[in-house]
Amino acid sequence: MSESGRRAAVEALVADGLADGVGEDALAICASEPIHVPGAIQPHGWLLTVDEQQRVLHASANVTDLGAGGPAEVLGRPLADVLGTTAAEILAGHVQVFSDLRERNPLLLHLQTPRGLVTADAVLHRPAAADGQLSPLVVVELEAAHGARPFSFSNTYQAVRGSVEALNRARSTEELYEVAAREVRDLTGFDRVMVYRFDPDHNGEVVAEALRDDLEPFLGLHYPASDIPPQARRLYELNWVRIIADVAYTPVPLLALPGAPDPLDLSYSTLRSVSPVHVEYLRNMGVRASMSLSLLQDGRLWGLVACHHYSGPHLPPYGVRAAAEFLASTLSLRLVDRVTEEGLGDRLASEQALVQLVSMLAEDERPLADTLTDEHGVCAVVDADGALADVEGVRRTCGEVADDLDVDALRAWLAADGRDVVSLRSLQEEAPGLVTALPGVAGLLALVLEDGQLVVWLRGELVRTVTWGGDPGEKVVTHEAGSTRIGPRRSFAHWQEVVRGRAATWEERDLLAADRLRGAVVKTLYRRARQQVRTAEDVQRSLLPQHLPVLDGWHVDASYRPAPGGRVGGDWYDWLSLPDGRLVLVVGDVAGHGVHAAAAMAEMRHALRAYLTRGEAPGEAVAALDAHVATALPDQMATLVLVCLDRASGRCELVSVGHPPPLRRRADGSTEEVVVDTSPPLGLRLGPSPSTPVELARGESLVLYTDGLVERRDRSFGDGVALLRSALVTGRGADDVRARTAPGHVDDDVTLLVLTRSG
Repeated sequence: MSESGRRAAVEALVADGLADGVGEDALAICASEPIHVPGAIQPHGWLLTVDEQQRVLHASANVTDLGAGGPAEVLGRPLADVLGTTAAEILAGHVQVFSDLRERNPLLLHLQTPRGLVTADAVLHRPAAADGQLSPLVVVELEAAHGARPFSFSNTYQAVRGSVEALNRARSTEELYEVAAREVRDLTGFDRVMVYRFDPDHNGEVVAEALRDDLEPFLGLHYPASDIPPQARRLYELNWVRIIADVAYTPVPLLALPGAPDPLDLSYSTLRSVSPVHVEYLRNMGVRASMSLSLLQDGRLWGLVACHHYSGPHLPPYGVRAAAEFLASTLSLRLVDRVTEEGLGDRLASEQALVQLVSMLAEDERPLADTLTDEHGVCAVVDADGALADVEGVRRTCGEVADDLDVDALRAWLAADGRDVVSLRSLQEEAPGLVTALPGVAGLLALVLEDGQLVVWLRGELVRTVTWGGDPGEKVVTHEAGSTRIGPRRSFAHWQEVVRGRAATWEERDLLAADRLRGAVVKTLYRRARQQVRTAEDVQRSLLPQHLPVLDGWHVDASYRPAPGGRVGGDWYDWLSLPDGRLVLVVGDVAGHGVHAAAAMAEMRHALRAYLTRGEAPGEAVAALDAHVATALPDQMATLVLVCLDRASGRCELVSVGHPPPLRRRADGSTEEVVVDTSPPLGLRLGPSPSTPVELARGESLVLYTDGLVERRDRSFGDGVALLRSALVTGRGADDVRARTAPGHVDDDVTLLVLTRSG
């Protein structure tokens, strides 16, 4: 067993509460016991394997009973020497004709033995090979035959016809359970027959039983998942009937011809010897014989029909066991149909609510969070105590949702988890870090969207009392020959536990509905984002100058490029002629993109124009804008640089609030950074902004830009400025300089404005 496999086995047992104070090696051995290759069979039959040449490769030690000698004499010999020519020919013909040997079991053979003529049921199958395929070997299992002959499908159906009809008449799942337990007991003669259903954690509950009058009822008792470890569940899914005719049996070893597969895989065997731990478990319960019938749903084990006998060994004939298996298969189908029928109403209601909500998402122009949480919203799609939607910057709730939920902590946990749809049944067990962040919440189902947006259903604690068949945490540890072994509990007396900290299980229909809703929400967010982009583009086009000023002795050039995907609205530039003849140029950058950023940019542009045209000095106008942003746009942050130019003298007055410093290009083509007194970004209300005087000589340029031009994920701010300065030396116009500085993909809006005094 690999280290990772051993660790997984230990962790599984720790989760079952069995690992306290027990060595990891003992736990790993218990969880990884290779019960499919026990190397032995039960003594009520014989086992042989033959290869394609009909040579015997394996034989059980009791093959001596058949009269052909012991295993040493049998191995390597033709099957005809062991079972007789007639029996060997029947088996060989069966193998040649039928590809699926198990579907035609059993064959009736007449064997001449030292005890006389024995009529035997021969059960054939091919074992699994190491690569997972079926082996060319054929396993032949023989049991003394008794009961109705000849054996056929019609005989099997006749044996259970009345039982099948009783199952078909059952009107509820509970009645199906009860009928199945009663009919299997009548058919097989066991003292107790239980229908045993598993929960999602593989713990079992006795949901029906038929029993001898003097026995203590087990109905309603629960049994921990560790009673049937994973490797045993897998065998139940492969081989639907398991019989132990006598718990006190002595295993009969299997012997193999040298070179034959050893140990032999007995996953499909009817005679397979069972785990000593399971035998001990049955003995502790007082059971002398047992049989289990698998109940499957979509090929997975979801229940058992468990049969116990107390008064002595008990071996129903193979035909009876086959009839019981047929009945269990019918019960599986009927239960699937019944569960489907009983859940149909809930599924239809959920589906109808989902269709209505998806339709509303496509048509409703309200904030998305409002649509998701109204009376036809998420609480109608999935049953929960409450739900919240935190999308598009708006948070709404429906149902019972506490005011003190730490949604940011939940958002961080979900981001670290990485799944798009997350279901938690117990925060205490699966996400203990969220318990304090989500008071009163035991379980949740979350849709994780882009940019930390969330839709979450919440369920409170479902307190219930569970009556176990014995303390599920009890373990018997024995030390033998230097090793430690875990044995089954010795007492099965009723043991009650109050289960807390868990919510009701999220059903499959809940998970499917949530996944479909997530797809609809993602499409709606994308559609709305595209609409916002188009709106922002319209706002941007309407607010950016339609032309640049034409001035004697001066030239103004500008270039703008939106962020990837056409996201606009953050950057802006503007120009304004003041009544006294001075020219004002502005480059600004509002945090964010889209409609909200474009709207904020528009408001700032208009406010600044108003302050300037009423005669305020540049620093005072920017200070007034700062106060306006703090009051009217408290959630916005913006930077800008303003240049107020006296065209006759070339003197400029610069005001910068949180913006990258301008550059000066000299007449000789060299560049330098302009040292400007800079204030913090708009909205902090820090009073008048300082002005910095700069005078441009003939042939010189003043270059204003936004940080998107020089900042990239793959380069530093300083490297970007250096690239811009280089582009200014050889660039021809603002568009060319912008393209040389930020070629190809950019991460943000890009704005460049160049003011040049003619040479």
